[in-house]
Amino acid sequence: MNWKQDLLVLAYMLLFCGSVAGMLWWQKRRRKTRLPFNEEFKLLRGPGETQLKLVQEFSEDGVFWMLAAAFVPAVVASVLLLGTARLPTQFQVGGAAVTLVASIVSFYLSARWFSGKTKEIGNRYLGYFGERVVAEHLDQLKAAGWRVFHDVPCEAGKAKFNIDHIAVGAGGVFVLETKTRRKGSARPGFDDHKVFFDGRSLVWPWGEDNHGLEQAERNAVWLADTLKSELGERFHVSPVLVLPGWWLENKPSRESRLCQVMNPKWLAERLGKQRPVLDDRQISSISAKLESRCRDVEY
Repeated sequence: MNWKQDLLVLAYMLLFCGSVAGMLWWQKRRRKTRLPFNEEFKLLRGPGETQLKLVQEFSEDGVFWMLAAAFVPAVVASVLLLGTARLPTQFQVGGAAVTLVASIVSFYLSARWFSGKTKEIGNRYLGYFGERVVAEHLDQLKAAGWRVFHDVPCEAGKAKFNIDHIAVGAGGVFVLETKTRRKGSARPGFDDHKVFFDGRSLVWPWGEDNHGLEQAERNAVWLADTLKSELGERFHVSPVLVLPGWWLENKPSRESRLCQVMNPKWLAERLGKQRPVLDDRQISSISAKLESRCRDVEY
């Protein structure tokens, strides 16, 4: 098979994939059926809503991404081969060498891009699953009158972000940031399933960091400022970092920071036993503002 035949096969595959994509788009536009819900009907956001949408997008578009990653090296090779064939005979060996190198490089970059996408989606699904774990433990607070919101959309200027969980009850307002991290090899003297919080930093089996601590504290400040702006009343907001799947040991020091660190299994008991600081009116007003942010899930 010569380069002209290769180019013909490539053109056919591109035409076929493009035609399928166009047909799917046209069928969606021409669909005559209607949904059984009113256009105004919206659900509250569930735990890990943002992560789940990204995972679903990969499930829907992953085949096209894979085809794109596969075709880019083929296109590069075909174009360069076409150019090489038009070169004078004495330059064709050099053109073939350039084609080979470019093909290998484009193949590597495309494969690396696609494998990076799959790794990212795997991490996002892990994050989604961790937020589901935390949500199940927070649900226990609802029997005591607490309101719990998940994946709360927020904005600070032009920047948009999400707060994983917000719990509102008689014991106060709590912002919870979930970090679900994989377990790996441990340093000598450390267990691979344990993490310590010394009041300032997290001590993992592989090292120390503040991953998630500052984020939870920033989110708490943002929520306190936003509630003050929207309700005209200042509420204390407590930041909590939650680490599902890890054996956690707290070792507070004199320099303990505002953010608490908890295992999900502790949440219902520790939040539920907080001294009452909010009345029913305050809980209702805060919850109404949060619900207006979270009720945006459409079919």
